Amino acid sequence: MVNGKFGGAVIGYGGMGSWHTRKMIQQMQDDIEFIGIYDINPERAKVAEENGIRAFSSREELLCDERIDFVVVATPNDVHREIAVDAMAHGKHVISEKPVTTSSEELEKMIAASNQYGKIFTTHQNRRWDPDYLVIKKLYDEGTLGRVFNIESKVHGSRGIPGDWRNQKAHGGGMLFDWGIHIIDQALMLLDGVEIESLYARLDNVTNEEVDDGFKLELRFKNGVDYHVEVGTSNFIELNRWYIQGENGTAIIRDWDLNGEIVMVTDWENKDAVPIQAGVGLTKTMAPRTDDTIDRYPLPFVENKGFDDRSEFYRNLVATMRGEETQTVTHDQQRRLIRLVEAIFESAKDNKVVYFE
Repeated sequence: MVNGKFGGAVIGYGGMGSWHTRKMIQQMQDDIEFIGIYDINPERAKVAEENGIRAFSSREELLCDERIDFVVVATPNDVHREIAVDAMAHGKHVISEKPVTTSSEELEKMIAASNQYGKIFTTHQNRRWDPDYLVIKKLYDEGTLGRVFNIESKVHGSRGIPGDWRNQKAHGGGMLFDWGIHIIDQALMLLDGVEIESLYARLDNVTNEEVDDGFKLELRFKNGVDYHVEVGTSNFIELNRWYIQGENGTAIIRDWDLNGEIVMVTDWENKDAVPIQAGVGLTKTMAPRTDDTIDRYPLPFVENKGFDDRSEFYRNLVATMRGEETQTVTHDQQRRLIRLVEAIFESAKDNKVVYFE
């Protein structure tokens, strides 16, 4: 520790590595003393030094610095395990960027090192604090819509897969590991404690043949909830971020800015419908409900300290290092998540339904 603060460092000073660096320097300075970074790329080290940040000359030099209590591993996915185990062997707690690693076998080696060296090992699943997710979780947990039977979670862009290591299989690239790992983790947390009955997945290769540049996933939970997860990088028309259906109502979140609404049934007995013209025919079945049988509500407000200052993950980390709390992102949660990702790859490869739990 340094002046009563935990010493922090980052290995891999790219996009997320620099994000973690700013986080510690600008928002966690009361609890964390930022020591420095190491990056295998000299150009990234030069950028760090230009920003007034110490760049260690080697990973070994950084890990041997006794002021450093914990290390953030923000490298390409394929070397997370190697670096995390090395850091714990040097007596450091470890935060691995997501995905924690690329296989269950690798993950077990990381967990074994955590147990062997008595060090905290966790993963930066920060989108558990996204405001849009927390709104959906509130609606689900409080039963606002009645029995929920369908949830859809979609993230789309139009620029193809990123052109760096994330489009290379050797480095653990692909959108399932990039964005998918976030919103699949949200699914598991939203229905926490509910087993998955089956899954079916299809990977997209629109702009890249080596790794997926999008995917569609159907999860069937054992409580009867169907959960659709979708990521795409070739969509030029924005889709809804969330759509959730219950027996008594439907909610929609259209975008990251929480534009959306809730529509609830108020009069189940009034089933009369005026036929509408639908294409070349008439329909009563698909005619919209009249305003006297529904109510519309705004999305609920969810207080979210984790989003306001982006610190909830780090607050928990500090409390865990002090022995006051246990880590929010647990080993068993990551075990289940990586096993599910492996089952998704299996489903897509063999074009089959996989029965998971």
